Amino acid sequence: MPHASEVPGARRVRPATEADAETIRAIYNPEVLESTVTFDLVPRTLEEQLAWQRARRGAHAALVVELDGEVVGFGSLSPYKERAAYSTTVEDSVYVTRHRQGMGIGRVLLEELLAVATEHGFHAVMARIVGGHDASIGLHAALGFTPVGTEREVGRKFGRWLDVVVMQRLL
Repeated sequence: MPHASEVPGARRVRPATEADAETIRAIYNPEVLESTVTFDLVPRTLEEQLAWQRARRGAHAALVVELDGEVVGFGSLSPYKERAAYSTTVEDSVYVTRHRQGMGIGRVLLEELLAVATEHGFHAVMARIVGGHDASIGLHAALGFTPVGTEREVGRKFGRWLDVVVMQRLL
């Protein structure tokens, strides 16, 4: 995978806006329908996408990356758990449109999410990655995440039991 500085074209990372909702859905929903990288089983409606984005502002950010003016990926920081003692920990998510994967865009997004998490005073960032998703595991490892465990057969999709690899980075 190229380093972020090697992503060809003019790129920009910025907060997601409501105008990005359809594009984010166009990146996310194929993963819902065709892959195990998300455990969602039903594609998001526009209303659900807008609600998801509204819940991710400020410290729990949703970001997009533009390449030559086209949104080609998005990422977010979400609360890790509901209980108050977890408030200094967040969980990251990164998605890149299929025709732009392998170009370092995920790295650009994850680097910016880590910067946002640091800026907002979070202490830990967690990643929960479906077992066997070597690209995502490798990306997180390259940015200082370490594996802390594997949740065995906690998800079921496409008639298969799925593991979740849990990775963590302390800030």
